[in-house]
Amino acid sequence: MDIGLLSVSMNVYSTKRIAEEAEKLGHYIEQIDHTKCSVKLGLGKPQIYLGEEDITNEFDAIIPRIGAKVSKHGAAIVKQFEMNGIFSTARSLSISRARNKVRTLQIMARKGIPIPETLFSINPNNIKKQIEILGGAPVIIKLQEGTQGIGVILAETKKSAKSIIDTFYKMDTSILIQKYIEESNGEDIRIFVVGNKIVASMKRTSEVGEFRSNVHRGGTTEAVKLSAKEQFIALNATKHIGLGVAGVDLIRSKKGPLLIEVNASPGLQGIEAATGINVAREIIMFVERNGKRRRK
Repeated sequence: MDIGLLSVSMNVYSTKRIAEEAEKLGHYIEQIDHTKCSVKLGLGKPQIYLGEEDITNEFDAIIPRIGAKVSKHGAAIVKQFEMNGIFSTARSLSISRARNKVRTLQIMARKGIPIPETLFSINPNNIKKQIEILGGAPVIIKLQEGTQGIGVILAETKKSAKSIIDTFYKMDTSILIQKYIEESNGEDIRIFVVGNKIVASMKRTSEVGEFRSNVHRGGTTEAVKLSAKEQFIALNATKHIGLGVAGVDLIRSKKGPLLIEVNASPGLQGIEAATGINVAREIIMFVERNGKRRRK
């Protein structure tokens, strides 16, 4: 198959690994910088350009690796490939859903997937009441479109929480506030889902003095065995968002596992190192099962 790998650079572990495994399995794969892509609409069939090159009919399938800073443009490029009948491991709508934490949690709540108590508002006049609704401090404050632990703040007192929330509101920045789950103890679970199966899972533990367990924040990782409930949540969360490849993040609480986030472009480095599982190969095999050769 001819596969387009939508990523801004080949100098990224996940991009390199996916390309390596595609070539090992006999496919042609090309890295496409989606930030340099344009779509021409109007007379005739819409065309997708990479710089000056027309790539409208170059690929049988695409694997989007869309970064947070260019998610809207990236999703639009993915949408055009979709409309031209090309298989994608992540639909454009699903990428947009996963990027917005509030939208993700609204879908999960509607589908009965357990999540931490969460509040979002843009009203600066009753911040104290907003904190009280969640049971008081400490609370977690998150940017609605943050990634890799960036824009996630633990406010340990009501006074600090009020100050931080007030600042974000004045900056017209979209946030959400969550109840702090103390018993999670700086740990979370990353579950990698490909298609309709879990291919790998790991526990991430934050370093001393840091409550965020992301690998990019210095967290450590190890393989972990999932409960039946955790497997159920991961598979159904991925299905409800509509992703073919997803990284599902959970925490363990006294009330059972709670979903934190669904990532449309999960990194491979931490989970392959922690588990020894060839996740990149699983992604290519998923493309093989679902994509179709469109040309000789």
